[in-house]
Amino acid sequence: MRINFRFDLNINKVVRYFIFADLTFLSGWGLIDPIFAIFVVEKIPGATLTTIGVMAAIYWIVKSIIQVPIALYLDKHDGERDDFYALIIGLLIAALTLFSFMAAREVWHLYTIQLVKAVAFALYVPAWSATLARHLDKQQMAFELAIASTAAGGMIGLTGLLGSWLANFSYNFLFLFGGFLALASALILLWVPDLILPGGRGAVSKPFLRDHGPANIQK
Repeated sequence: MRINFRFDLNINKVVRYFIFADLTFLSGWGLIDPIFAIFVVEKIPGATLTTIGVMAAIYWIVKSIIQVPIALYLDKHDGERDDFYALIIGLLIAALTLFSFMAAREVWHLYTIQLVKAVAFALYVPAWSATLARHLDKQQMAFELAIASTAAGGMIGLTGLLGSWLANFSYNFLFLFGGFLALASALILLWVPDLILPGGRGAVSKPFLRDHGPANIQK
C-alpha cells in the first residue's frame, strides 16, 4: 500500500487571514489563562477557589446554551454577512471583558464579566468555524484545520509562558494587552479578501458579503 504525503502549502488568502486572526485573538487569552486563578484569589476581596469554579461554570454553561441558537440563526441566513458581523461583535465584546477585569473589585463583578465573555465566545466560535470551513481548500481541508489548531496552540503556549512572567510586574498590563490583541484580531478580519466593507480594500458603493464554498468545488 502506498501513502501519498504530498500537500499544497499554498493556503488561500481567506484561510490565512482567519488563522492569523484566531491566533492573535487566542494569544491574548493565552497571556492571562495560566495566572488568572492567582489573580482572582490575590486581588479580589472574598474570592476563593470556589469563586473560580463558579466562574468557569458560568462561562461554559452560558456559552453552551446560547451558542446553539446563535449557530442556527447564522445557518438560516444566506451569505456571510451575518457570520462576519457576529465575528466582529464577538471580538469587540471579548476585548471589553478583558478591559473590564482591570476594574473588577467584587466577586459579582467577576461573575458578570464571565457572563459577557460567554456571549462573546458564543458569537465568535460558530461564526469563525463556519466561515473558515466554507473557504478551506478541497484537497487539504484536514491540513489547513491542523495548521489553524497548531498555530493557535503553539502561540497560546508561548504567550502563557510570557504572561506568567509579566504577571510578576502587573496583572493590568496583561488584561490591557489581551484586550488590544482582541481588537487587533477584529481589524485583521476587516481586511479579509472577498469580504468587502465600506472603506476597505476594493470597497464599493454598496458593500456586499457573499457565500463561498470550499475552493475548487463546483456549485
